[in-house]
Amino acid sequence: MIIQQIHSNKKQHLDLLLLADESEEMIDKYLHKGDLFALYDGDLKSVCVVTSIDNQTCELKNIATHPQYQGKGYGSALIKYVSELYKNKYKYMLVGTGEVPSILAFYESFGFKESHRIKNFFTDNYPHPMFEGDIQLVDMIYLKKNL
Repeated sequence: MIIQQIHSNKKQHLDLLLLADESEEMIDKYLHKGDLFALYDGDLKSVCVVTSIDNQTCELKNIATHPQYQGKGYGSALIKYVSELYKNKYKYMLVGTGEVPSILAFYESFGFKESHRIKNFFTDNYPHPMFEGDIQLVDMIYLKKNL
């Protein structure tokens, strides 16, 4: 397993990033200023983007794994990698997600705890209703962990 930071032509991974955020317009708001990481195990399995919020906090903005490789630990490996990488630069890491119990439990397993929420984020920022499985996404739930 190899994790590399991608410095140029970040949009080559747009198809994978769109799995976690289906709006190219929203991805464009953070991709250029974020650090993009790609995980390879033979071929590309997962990507994630980390952005700086301020001098104490970074945010995991997007993490996505090809569907056929989900549940095999690639997303977990990326979270562990970026947490370790940024712990000497930042005190906290944020991640925002919809109110989906399985996704919240996934992040909580890495030490993230609910921090705050932005009411109606998904309904206000996307042109159509957003769903994760059969759950409509409405509020953005932010989780935070100490690095």
